[in-house]
Amino acid sequence: MAISSKGFPVQLTFDLDAETMWTSRNPENANRPVIMSQGAYGWKIGVPRILSLLKQYDVFATFFVPGLVIEQRPQVIEAILEHGHEIAHHSWSHAWITGLTREQEHDEMQRGFEIIRKVTGSDPVGYRSPAAEFSPHTMELLLEYGFGYSSNFFDDDSPYLHVVDGKLSYLVEFPFHWVLDDAPFFQYSITLPGRTMQAPSAVLEAWKLEFDMLYKEARAFTLAMHPQIIGRPSRIIVLEELIKHIKNHDNIWFGRCCDVANDIRPGLIQQYELQEK
Repeated sequence: MAISSKGFPVQLTFDLDAETMWTSRNPENANRPVIMSQGAYGWKIGVPRILSLLKQYDVFATFFVPGLVIEQRPQVIEAILEHGHEIAHHSWSHAWITGLTREQEHDEMQRGFEIIRKVTGSDPVGYRSPAAEFSPHTMELLLEYGFGYSSNFFDDDSPYLHVVDGKLSYLVEFPFHWVLDDAPFFQYSITLPGRTMQAPSAVLEAWKLEFDMLYKEARAFTLAMHPQIIGRPSRIIVLEELIKHIKNHDNIWFGRCCDVANDIRPGLIQQYELQEK
């Protein structure tokens, strides 16, 4: 179990991939303006709509942003920071890690790290893979760069500390699952496999049920979303109704991932040490 001192942890996270969602899958998409406009919707419409909703309910969140998007859309990043949200690492170009050499992955890590430091004044604390996967080198790079948390793995319902080569690290994992991601339900395109367009009511039901069980078991709730998807009118209502549902429960903390990681890390260390005895 991983209860925070500030309440049951709820992390709303947003992958602001913008156009890189499409160019990373196929570089030729850069020459297809209608496909690219699907990514542009995320920063043009989705982010302002999300920021307004979060402000309305006094909720703070984490935005995982590729460095290229930070470079191209500084005004969007400025707005996110002005609202008090966290900017976390999501590579440089959203390139799929599984197809990169170690040198290329290191370059993606370094460039993304540097631009977040430049625009926020601080080193990024958290990392989410753009490929929903790690290479044999990713964990090594996360430890080298001193990240405080990762949100990538699907192997638990509670946050935990990574054990690397038999040694406990300070890297907190915030696991989630495809059922706690908007893309499997809502991402539709004529150019992508696995097209889907679920009813918003079905997604809201699934997310409420996931939350209810995690809350009952005193674990944590991490939801991954994309502004170009959840920012659509019918989808943002799903998020609003979910926030209202969660707020009807006692002892809830909507925390930025960086804050939750710092809060729960000492307890996770103690928990691990007790298990090892």
